[in-house]
Amino acid sequence: MRTVGADRLRSFTSEGKLRARKNAEIRRDPPCKVQNYTELATFVANLQYENPDYVLLFRGQNDDYMRDSDGNAKTTLMPSLLRGRSGSNPSRQMLRDGFDELSRAERALVRAYEAENFPNIDELKRQRILRWSILQHYEICPTPLLDVTHSLRIAASFASDHRGREAYLFVLAVPNLSGAITASAEAGLQIVRLASVCPPEAMRPHIQEGYLLGEYPEMGDFDAKENYAHWEVDFGRRLLAKFRFDIAPFWQNSGYFPQVQHNALYPDHNDPLFSLAERVKRRSNLA
Repeated sequence: MRTVGADRLRSFTSEGKLRARKNAEIRRDPPCKVQNYTELATFVANLQYENPDYVLLFRGQNDDYMRDSDGNAKTTLMPSLLRGRSGSNPSRQMLRDGFDELSRAERALVRAYEAENFPNIDELKRQRILRWSILQHYEICPTPLLDVTHSLRIAASFASDHRGREAYLFVLAVPNLSGAITASAEAGLQIVRLASVCPPEAMRPHIQEGYLLGEYPEMGDFDAKENYAHWEVDFGRRLLAKFRFDIAPFWQNSGYFPQVQHNALYPDHNDPLFSLAERVKRRSNLA
């Protein structure tokens, strides 16, 4: 994928000042601290206005994971299949095993779809990115895709869904979206709108307003991954801004915008695709 904003980006410094910035600078600097949801939404509104060529997507996390690159620590946003242990890059054997596991899960997913008579089975068989999207979103196995959302409040709620004190929210800039799957050769990205590719019975994608980001062209197996340096598949390269907040006072001061609670974010037992995902895990020896 290509780094965002080679010519022009406008973003916030850690002190909350809006100015022209480079992606590498945004990734190296501390996040901007916000006090409540309204302040966060105001910052994001400014980002969208100042960067009209991009669509903004959001990701909430419990930390800002930094990795040293060329002597500089930068925010890293790696897809689950490409994450190593303790911040290191995965070994070649870990990657090979991960892609083998992914292939087994894809086959099990197609069989389960056929057994349940879900719609769009032909599209699922033809398009690997659709299989990966379901496997990633329902946490069946690691994939080369990164979970994001179009909803700022959902992202802030995900960031807060842990026992720690602080939360982190990342703003990623992507090309203009068109249809269920947007493929941009120029940006080297695919963007999948989950609500358009999952069966209508699936609740999670609609409630979470979920999207997934992936490389374009996609890395179908271990041999394809060998053609990419690890830093090339870091979605930190699409980072436009990052924020942090203290969870308890942030939501206490957010008035009409309360935190979306865990059971609403993960409506598993009322979601038939969740039950299917659990069966796929067992049949693929992934549970």
